Amino acid sequence: MKILVVASGSEGNATVFESRGTRVLVDAGIGPFALRRILDESGLSGGLDAVVITHAHQDHFGHALRYARKARVPVWITEGTARQLDLYGRRPERVSMYGARDAFAIGALTITPTPLPHDAPQVALVVSDGVRKAAIATDLGEVPPRLAEHIAGCDVLLIESNHEPEMLACGPYPESLKRRVASARGHLSNVQTHELLCRLASRTHTVVLMHLSRTNNRPDIALETARDALSGRRVRLLAAPTRDVLVVDADLPSFCPRLPGRRRAVLKVAYDQLSFWT
Repeated sequence: MKILVVASGSEGNATVFESRGTRVLVDAGIGPFALRRILDESGLSGGLDAVVITHAHQDHFGHALRYARKARVPVWITEGTARQLDLYGRRPERVSMYGARDAFAIGALTITPTPLPHDAPQVALVVSDGVRKAAIATDLGEVPPRLAEHIAGCDVLLIESNHEPEMLACGPYPESLKRRVASARGHLSNVQTHELLCRLASRTHTVVLMHLSRTNNRPDIALETARDALSGRRVRLLAAPTRDVLVVDADLPSFCPRLPGRRRAVLKVAYDQLSFWT
């Protein structure tokens, strides 16, 4: 399974999962023509089989109906998202429903959702091709009890690490927006992500920090916090870039030798993306 993080953040979110001839886009924060160009440049030319939307916010749903019309692919949404978008009774062609706790299949991929706490009906997704599993969980204000169990056994975890609490508190956002972001229906902080990563199952070999705020976070801070949680684990840790495309291979071996004389080795620095073996 290959995972292409095309966009991650408040300006738009889009992640492609590909395996065994099936290609699914999770969230439609960028348009179909921009995605096609990015896929071509990344050596993954070809179309999509489906789009799966996690929730109704513009940076995730924004271009979904364009994919249904222009790209002629089915767009899957939850019943909660349909209610929020007022799509009941006038569901557009090619838009299908999935249950927030019910697994469903698209080609070779099986997708298993679970609800997340956010200020819109939201889900985390586990995507499996029968051999490898990857989980994506962004836009959640707190870690629900079932999430650690839901992502257990995944080879790759894409998890939100949106803000650093002190940067948010001292930053330029209006107080109402600060309260929303920091609330139980807002976004995960670096500290909350740290707590989840401490409970991460041993099979996971790659963690990607997602939806980093440009205003209230920095990749190096988010990575250092997450790296502390994963200390002693053989895990590849990355921060999703905001201006570049990140390709993750779910078949990556779970072991990488440490460089001599260094407990933690910085392997790559590109734009605002940093990569570590912890």
